[in-house]
Amino acid sequence: MIISMTGYGKSVLQLQHRKITVEIRTLNSKNLDLNLRIPNAYREKELEIRKVAAAQLSRGKIDLSVHVENTNASAGSALNVSQVEQYMAQLSSINNVDSTNTLKLVEIATRFPDVFLSDQEEVDESELKDILQVVKKSIDAVKEYRDAEGAVLKSDFEMRIKNIDQLLEQIVIEDKGRLDQVRVRLEKAVADIKEKVDQNRFEQELIYYLEKYDITEEKVRLKNHLDYFIKTMEAPTSQGKKLGFISQEIGREINTIGSKANHASMQQKVVQMKDELEKIKEQMLNVL
Repeated sequence: MIISMTGYGKSVLQLQHRKITVEIRTLNSKNLDLNLRIPNAYREKELEIRKVAAAQLSRGKIDLSVHVENTNASAGSALNVSQVEQYMAQLSSINNVDSTNTLKLVEIATRFPDVFLSDQEEVDESELKDILQVVKKSIDAVKEYRDAEGAVLKSDFEMRIKNIDQLLEQIVIEDKGRLDQVRVRLEKAVADIKEKVDQNRFEQELIYYLEKYDITEEKVRLKNHLDYFIKTMEAPTSQGKKLGFISQEIGREINTIGSKANHASMQQKVVQMKDELEKIKEQMLNVL
Protein backbone atom coordinates (compact mmCIF):
# COMPACT_ATOMS: atom_id res chain seq x y z
CA MET A 1 0.00 0.00 0.00
CA ILE A 2 0.98 3.63 -0.40
CA ILE A 3 0.57 6.12 2.45
CA SER A 4 1.19 9.83 1.99
CA MET A 5 3.10 11.86 4.56
CA THR A 6 0.71 14.78 3.99
CA GLY A 7 -2.25 14.71 6.37
CA TYR A 8 -4.61 16.66 8.57
CA GLY A 9 -6.74 15.67 11.56
CA LYS A 10 -8.83 17.50 14.12
CA SER A 11 -10.83 16.26 17.10
CA VAL A 12 -12.89 18.13 19.69
CA LEU A 13 -14.13 16.96 23.10
CA GLN A 14 -16.56 18.99 25.21
CA LEU A 15 -16.22 18.31 28.93
CA GLN A 16 -18.27 19.80 31.75
CA HIS A 17 -16.12 22.89 32.17
CA ARG A 18 -13.58 22.62 29.35
CA LYS A 19 -13.42 22.20 25.60
CA ILE A 20 -10.42 20.25 24.31
CA THR A 21 -9.35 20.66 20.68
CA VAL A 22 -6.48 18.73 19.12
CA GLU A 23 -5.26 19.62 15.64
CA ILE A 24 -2.55 17.79 13.69
CA ARG A 25 -0.89 18.75 10.41
CA THR A 26 1.74 16.60 8.70
CA LEU A 27 4.07 17.24 5.76
CA ASN A 28 6.84 15.24 4.14
CA SER A 29 10.23 14.92 5.80
CA LYS A 30 13.07 12.40 5.64
CA ASN A 31 12.76 11.72 9.36
CA LEU A 32 10.30 12.29 12.18
CA ASP A 33 10.10 15.99 13.07
CA LEU A 34 7.47 16.37 15.81
CA ASN A 35 6.52 19.84 17.03
CA LEU A 36 4.14 19.71 20.01
CA ARG A 37 2.24 22.67 21.46
CA ILE A 38 0.33 21.97 24.69
CA PRO A 39 -0.84 24.09 27.67
CA ASN A 40 1.47 24.04 30.70
CA ALA A 41 -1.21 22.46 32.88
CA TYR A 42 -1.09 19.31 30.75
CA ARG A 43 2.68 19.01 30.35
CA GLU A 44 2.82 15.75 32.31
CA LYS A 45 1.17 14.06 29.33
CA GLU A 46 3.63 15.52 26.79
CA LEU A 47 5.99 12.53 26.73
CA GLU A 48 3.13 10.06 26.34
CA ILE A 49 1.59 12.13 23.54
CA ARG A 50 4.94 12.23 21.77
CA LYS A 51 5.30 8.47 22.02
CA VAL A 52 1.82 7.84 20.63
CA ALA A 53 2.27 10.30 17.75
CA ALA A 54 5.72 8.94 16.85
CA ALA A 55 4.51 5.33 16.89
CA GLN A 56 1.37 5.98 14.82
CA LEU A 57 2.63 8.57 12.32
CA SER A 58 6.17 7.16 11.92
CA ARG A 59 7.70 9.85 9.73
CA GLY A 60 7.15 13.37 8.48
CA LYS A 61 7.07 16.94 9.77
CA ILE A 62 4.28 16.86 12.35
CA ASP A 63 2.69 19.88 14.04
CA LEU A 64 0.46 18.77 16.92
CA SER A 65 -1.37 21.38 18.97
CA VAL A 66 -3.62 20.91 22.00
CA HIS A 67 -5.93 23.79 22.88
CA VAL A 68 -8.00 23.80 26.06
CA GLU A 69 -10.77 26.36 26.46
CA ASN A 70 -12.37 26.98 29.86
CA THR A 71 -16.15 27.05 29.33
CA ASN A 72 -17.05 27.47 33.00
CA ALA A 73 -18.96 30.78 33.17
CA SER A 74 -17.99 31.31 36.79
CA ALA A 75 -14.31 30.90 36.09
CA GLY A 76 -12.21 33.90 35.28
CA SER A 77 -8.82 35.53 35.46
CA ALA A 78 -7.54 38.16 37.87
CA LEU A 79 -5.06 40.85 36.96
CA ASN A 80 -1.58 40.32 38.37
CA VAL A 81 -1.20 43.92 39.58
CA SER A 82 2.36 43.60 40.89
CA GLN A 83 3.52 42.13 37.58
CA VAL A 84 1.83 44.93 35.62
CA GLU A 85 3.45 47.55 37.84
CA GLN A 86 6.87 46.01 37.24
CA TYR A 87 6.33 46.10 33.47
CA MET A 88 5.15 49.74 33.67
CA ALA A 89 8.23 50.74 35.67
CA GLN A 90 10.52 49.12 33.14
CA LEU A 91 8.68 50.80 30.25
CA SER A 92 8.97 54.22 31.96
CA SER A 93 12.75 53.89 32.05
CA ILE A 94 12.97 53.45 28.29
CA ASN A 95 13.88 56.52 26.26
CA ASN A 96 11.23 57.95 23.92
CA VAL A 97 8.41 56.39 26.01
CA ASP A 98 5.89 58.84 27.45
CA SER A 99 5.95 57.90 31.15
CA THR A 100 3.18 60.40 31.95
CA ASN A 101 0.61 58.56 29.85
CA THR A 102 -0.47 55.97 32.41
CA LEU A 103 -3.27 54.48 30.27
CA LYS A 104 -0.85 53.89 27.42
CA LEU A 105 1.64 52.18 29.73
CA VAL A 106 -1.10 49.93 31.15
CA GLU A 107 -2.22 49.03 27.64
CA ILE A 108 1.30 48.00 26.65
CA ALA A 109 2.05 46.21 29.95
CA THR A 110 -1.07 44.03 29.79
CA ARG A 111 0.14 42.57 26.49
CA PHE A 112 3.06 40.88 28.21
CA PRO A 113 2.88 37.33 29.59
CA ASP A 114 1.98 36.48 33.20
CA VAL A 115 -0.17 39.58 33.73
CA PHE A 116 -3.27 37.51 34.49
CA LEU A 117 -3.73 35.01 37.30
CA SER A 118 -5.94 32.12 36.27
CA ASP A 119 -8.21 30.63 38.90
CA GLN A 120 -8.91 27.50 36.87
CA GLU A 121 -9.41 24.26 38.69
CA GLU A 122 -6.68 21.71 39.10
CA VAL A 123 -6.45 19.21 36.23
CA ASP A 124 -7.46 15.75 37.40
CA GLU A 125 -6.22 12.41 36.09
CA SER A 126 -9.42 11.64 34.18
CA GLU A 127 -9.05 14.86 32.18
CA LEU A 128 -5.47 13.99 31.33
CA LYS A 129 -6.73 10.65 29.98
CA ASP A 130 -9.33 12.54 27.94
CA ILE A 131 -6.56 14.63 26.42
CA LEU A 132 -4.79 11.48 25.26
CA GLN A 133 -8.00 10.04 23.79
CA VAL A 134 -8.64 13.21 21.77
CA VAL A 135 -5.05 13.07 20.50
CA LYS A 136 -5.56 9.47 19.38
CA LYS A 137 -8.78 10.40 17.53
CA SER A 138 -6.93 13.19 15.74
CA ILE A 139 -4.16 10.77 14.79
CA ASP A 140 -6.78 8.39 13.39
CA ALA A 141 -8.17 11.25 11.30
CA VAL A 142 -4.66 12.03 10.00
CA LYS A 143 -4.13 8.37 9.07
CA GLU A 144 -7.40 8.31 7.12
CA TYR A 145 -6.32 11.45 5.28
CA ARG A 146 -2.91 9.93 4.55
CA ASP A 147 -4.48 6.72 3.27
CA ALA A 148 -6.73 8.67 0.89
CA GLU A 149 -3.78 10.71 -0.40
CA GLY A 150 -1.76 7.51 -0.73
CA ALA A 151 -4.43 5.92 -2.93
CA VAL A 152 -4.16 8.87 -5.32
CA LEU A 153 -0.35 8.56 -5.39
CA LYS A 154 -0.58 4.81 -6.01
CA SER A 155 -2.85 5.34 -9.01
CA ASP A 156 -0.42 7.91 -10.43
CA PHE A 157 2.58 5.61 -9.90
CA GLU A 158 0.82 2.70 -11.60
CA MET A 159 0.03 4.84 -14.63
CA ARG A 160 3.61 6.09 -14.98
CA ILE A 161 5.20 2.68 -14.45
CA LYS A 162 2.84 1.33 -17.11
CA ASN A 163 3.92 4.12 -19.47
CA ILE A 164 7.60 3.25 -18.94
CA ASP A 165 6.81 -0.44 -19.48
CA GLN A 166 5.04 0.31 -22.77
CA LEU A 167 7.99 2.43 -23.95
CA LEU A 168 10.31 -0.45 -23.03
CA GLU A 169 8.22 -2.83 -25.15
CA GLN A 170 8.62 -0.47 -28.10
CA ILE A 171 12.38 -0.33 -27.52
CA VAL A 172 12.52 -4.12 -27.43
CA ILE A 173 10.80 -4.27 -30.84
CA GLU A 174 13.10 -1.64 -32.37
CA ASP A 175 16.18 -3.27 -30.86
CA LYS A 176 15.67 -6.58 -32.65
CA GLY A 177 17.30 -5.48 -35.90
CA ARG A 178 19.42 -2.67 -34.53
CA LEU A 179 22.70 -4.57 -34.15
CA ASP A 180 22.30 -6.11 -37.60
CA GLN A 181 21.96 -2.61 -39.02
CA VAL A 182 25.07 -1.50 -37.12
CA ARG A 183 26.97 -4.49 -38.51
CA VAL A 184 25.89 -3.68 -42.08
CA ARG A 185 26.98 -0.06 -41.70
CA LEU A 186 30.40 -1.06 -40.37
CA GLU A 187 30.97 -3.61 -43.14
CA LYS A 188 29.99 -1.02 -45.74
CA ALA A 189 32.34 1.52 -44.19
CA VAL A 190 35.23 -0.95 -44.38
CA ALA A 191 34.35 -1.86 -47.96
CA ASP A 192 34.32 1.80 -48.96
CA ILE A 193 37.88 2.13 -47.74
CA LYS A 194 38.85 -0.45 -50.37
CA GLU A 195 41.62 -1.81 -48.21
CA LYS A 196 42.29 -5.46 -47.59
CA VAL A 197 41.69 -6.35 -43.94
CA ASP A 198 42.27 -9.46 -41.85
CA GLN A 199 38.78 -10.97 -41.79
CA ASN A 200 39.29 -12.81 -38.48
CA ARG A 201 40.60 -9.70 -36.78
CA PHE A 202 37.76 -7.70 -38.29
CA GLU A 203 35.19 -10.16 -36.91
CA GLN A 204 36.75 -10.00 -33.44
CA GLU A 205 36.71 -6.20 -33.43
CA LEU A 206 33.16 -6.21 -34.77
CA ILE A 207 31.94 -8.55 -32.05
CA TYR A 208 33.61 -6.42 -29.39
CA TYR A 209 32.05 -3.28 -30.86
CA LEU A 210 28.57 -4.79 -31.06
CA GLU A 211 28.77 -6.09 -27.49
CA LYS A 212 29.30 -2.51 -26.28
CA TYR A 213 25.94 -1.60 -27.84
CA ASP A 214 24.06 -4.66 -26.66
CA ILE A 215 21.28 -3.72 -24.20
CA THR A 216 19.83 -7.19 -23.57
CA GLU A 217 20.77 -7.23 -19.88
CA GLU A 218 19.53 -3.67 -19.34
CA LYS A 219 16.15 -4.49 -20.88
CA VAL A 220 15.73 -7.52 -18.63
CA ARG A 221 16.81 -5.67 -15.49
CA LEU A 222 14.58 -2.68 -16.25
CA LYS A 223 11.58 -4.95 -16.73
CA ASN A 224 12.34 -6.68 -13.41
CA HIS A 225 12.65 -3.33 -11.59
CA LEU A 226 9.30 -2.15 -12.99
CA ASP A 227 7.61 -5.36 -11.85
CA TYR A 228 9.28 -5.11 -8.44
CA PHE A 229 8.07 -1.52 -8.05
CA ILE A 230 4.46 -2.61 -8.61
CA LYS A 231 4.88 -5.58 -6.27
CA THR A 232 6.34 -3.38 -3.52
CA MET A 233 3.38 -1.00 -3.75
CA GLU A 234 1.10 -3.94 -2.90
CA ALA A 235 2.95 -4.64 0.37
CA PRO A 236 0.78 -4.42 3.54
CA THR A 237 2.79 -1.42 4.77
CA SER A 238 3.97 1.69 2.96
CA GLN A 239 7.52 1.31 1.65
CA GLY A 240 8.48 4.84 0.61
CA LYS A 241 12.24 4.49 1.11
CA LYS A 242 12.33 1.11 -0.63
CA LEU A 243 10.37 2.46 -3.59
CA GLY A 244 12.87 5.33 -3.72
CA PHE A 245 15.75 2.86 -4.05
CA ILE A 246 13.92 0.94 -6.79
CA SER A 247 13.33 4.22 -8.63
CA GLN A 248 17.08 4.85 -8.57
CA GLU A 249 17.72 1.43 -10.12
CA ILE A 250 15.09 2.08 -12.79
CA GLY A 251 16.82 5.35 -13.62
CA ARG A 252 20.21 3.65 -13.84
CA GLU A 253 18.97 1.11 -16.41
CA ILE A 254 17.17 3.78 -18.45
CA ASN A 255 20.35 5.89 -18.57
CA THR A 256 22.45 2.91 -19.69
CA ILE A 257 19.99 2.05 -22.45
CA GLY A 258 20.11 5.65 -23.62
CA SER A 259 23.91 5.73 -23.71
CA LYS A 260 24.16 2.40 -25.57
CA ALA A 261 21.24 2.79 -27.97
CA ASN A 262 22.94 4.81 -30.74
CA HIS A 263 19.50 4.89 -32.33
CA ALA A 264 17.45 8.10 -32.69
CA SER A 265 13.99 6.59 -32.20
CA MET A 266 15.09 4.52 -29.17
CA GLN A 267 16.77 7.53 -27.57
CA GLN A 268 13.57 9.55 -27.97
CA LYS A 269 11.73 6.86 -26.03
CA VAL A 270 14.44 6.94 -23.39
CA VAL A 271 13.78 10.68 -22.95
CA GLN A 272 10.07 9.93 -22.48
CA MET A 273 10.90 7.24 -19.92
CA LYS A 274 13.09 9.69 -18.00
CA ASP A 275 10.27 12.22 -17.95
CA GLU A 276 7.86 9.67 -16.44
CA LEU A 277 10.44 8.58 -13.88
CA GLU A 278 11.17 12.17 -12.85
CA LYS A 279 7.48 12.68 -12.07
CA ILE A 280 7.52 9.49 -9.99
CA LYS A 281 10.53 10.73 -8.01
CA GLU A 282 8.87 14.09 -7.32
CA GLN A 283 5.82 12.36 -5.83
CA MET A 284 7.98 9.78 -4.04
CA LEU A 285 9.14 12.50 -1.61
CA ASN A 286 5.63 12.44 -0.17
CA VAL A 287 5.42 8.67 0.43
CA LEU A 288 5.73 7.33 3.97
